Amino acid sequence: MFSIAKCNRKVLEWLSIGFFVLTVIIYPALLSPEQSSFSPTSVEVSTSIQTAKPLDVQPAIKFDIAQAAYASSGASKGGGKSTVINFFAMAMGALAGLVLFIYGVTRLSEGLEEIGTDRMKGFLSKCTTNRFAAILTGAVATTLLESSSVTIIMVIAMVSAGVLTFVQSLGVVLGSNIGTTVGAQIISLNIEQYVPLLMFVGMLVLFIGKTNTQKNLGIILLGFGLMFYGLEAIDEAMKPFRNYQPFIDLMQTLGKNPLLGAIVGAIFTLIIQSSSATVAIVITLASSGLISLPAGVAIMLGAEVGTCADTLLATVGRGRSALRTGLFHFLFNLVSAILGIIFAPLLVQLVLAISSGAGVGRQVANAQIIFNLIGVAVVIMFLPAIARLLQKLVPDTNDDRILSPETVQPAR
Repeated sequence: MFSIAKCNRKVLEWLSIGFFVLTVIIYPALLSPEQSSFSPTSVEVSTSIQTAKPLDVQPAIKFDIAQAAYASSGASKGGGKSTVINFFAMAMGALAGLVLFIYGVTRLSEGLEEIGTDRMKGFLSKCTTNRFAAILTGAVATTLLESSSVTIIMVIAMVSAGVLTFVQSLGVVLGSNIGTTVGAQIISLNIEQYVPLLMFVGMLVLFIGKTNTQKNLGIILLGFGLMFYGLEAIDEAMKPFRNYQPFIDLMQTLGKNPLLGAIVGAIFTLIIQSSSATVAIVITLASSGLISLPAGVAIMLGAEVGTCADTLLATVGRGRSALRTGLFHFLFNLVSAILGIIFAPLLVQLVLAISSGAGVGRQVANAQIIFNLIGVAVVIMFLPAIARLLQKLVPDTNDDRILSPETVQPAR
């Protein structure tokens, strides 16, 4: 007789399999016009007398009136053409993709944290002897953990516990901004065709694995696949916007006004609590021609600021050293984003010069890594002065000195 725990585990396994089948087999049929005779995101009706009979047009027009939230018409040489966008179906498709994406990112982060957090703490404490080593350490840690926020929150906790000094943490924070760009580069590779296989392998490892490490590896693979699959679902749902003039005008406005685009990126990042997720969605939509390079760069700059919210929250209730680390992360990203907004046209031109033959999605990913590399290169030489300034602005209290008797070390 199975115990209650085993029964619950079996139910969860079958629910997971059902969820996998739903997302991999059924959901694409609902979104992809190639796999279904009816596309819920858009319906195109030809009103040309030469190509359609009245009996063929009338039912379609009735359906459009019942189903469509918006219709735009245009003329061509061959005859009139009416394009109908079903906003409800499109919103539901994008929402489903967003849920899959965020769930995948969450599971991926959880799996990576379970496997690598303890080891990463030892790695951080041993490999931050100088500012250059700390930057490299932060970049590697963020790449492996797939989250700059996780890295910085972990660093804040280590600073609060006295495992890392405040000065050591600054280099790790800078490195985390570089490490977070690796995920964007992977997203821009367009490997969606391999995602179902990745999800299937992850599911098998999760169910067959006997040790916690094996199960966490399965969670990582499954989360990685769900993340890509969610992006693909969002992309598929948003395709009707390619020819939707108000959306095109909005993207042009964001490209011409980087400040507005940055505000949009910051707000969206605050909502979903992940700059990597924001940039990944932007790259996916840019790869489909929905977002231009200037608009993508502007949104990316805003995401750099929005991601600071959770790290600032992590400093609440901790010592002054931890507060200084969180404040440095916020100020660095804020000042960098402001300068990026001011010089956004130059950044776009630089990206175009370096990666002119690449797609827009890859160009957005390249813009992020170029932006962060320039920011780190400029600040790294001034780390000692910045550390001293923050120590004056946020001095230690008596309790901090008692709990952390170490003296402030000059940055090297």
